[in-house]
Amino acid sequence: MRIISGKYKGKRLQAPKKLPVRPTTDMAKEGLFNILNHHYVFSQVTLLDLFAGTGNISYEFASRGAEHITAVDTHYACVGYIKSIAKELDFDIDTIKSDVYHYLEKVKRKSDIIFADPPYDFTDEQFSKIAELVFKNDLLNEDGILIIEHSKHTKLDSVTNFSNGRKYGGSVFSFFEKSKL
Repeated sequence: MRIISGKYKGKRLQAPKKLPVRPTTDMAKEGLFNILNHHYVFSQVTLLDLFAGTGNISYEFASRGAEHITAVDTHYACVGYIKSIAKELDFDIDTIKSDVYHYLEKVKRKSDIIFADPPYDFTDEQFSKIAELVFKNDLLNEDGILIIEHSKHTKLDSVTNFSNGRKYGGSVFSFFEKSKL
C-alpha cells in the first residue's frame, strides 16, 4: 500500500502478511480522495476509521494533515501495526481495540468523516447496522459523512441516509449524510 498525497506522498508501507485484512486499493483510494478534496480542508477534518485494518485510510488522512484521527479495529495485531506506523511517521492517530458495533454504541465524540471498511462478506444487515448506529447516536458533525466501502455485489442504496455511491473496480464507496429537513 502507498500514501498517495500529503507529507508522505509516495511512501510505501508493507503490512505484515499475517493481518486479516484487505486494504483499500490505491486506485479506489485515489478516487475517494479526489471526491473528498472538493468538500473538505483536511487540516480541519476529524476522522473515525472503523474496521481500520492496516490503517491505510488513517495514514492518508494523517499525511494530509487531518486534525484528529481515531482508528478502531477488533484485531490486536492490526491495532499494534497502526500504532507502530503512527509512531514511525509521527502521526496523531488514536488506536482503539474494540468491536466496532460496541464502540459505536458508547462513543460520544462526533467526527466530520466516518469511514468504515468492514469485511466484504458481511451481510446486508451487518452493513446497514453501521449506518443505523452512526445516525441513531448522532456521531457526525454538521455536514459530516459516513462512507462505507463494500463489494460491488452489496447494495446499500436502500439504507436510510444513503446519498450516493461510487464504484472503483470491485469496490464501491457508499456515502451517507444526515437528512436536511
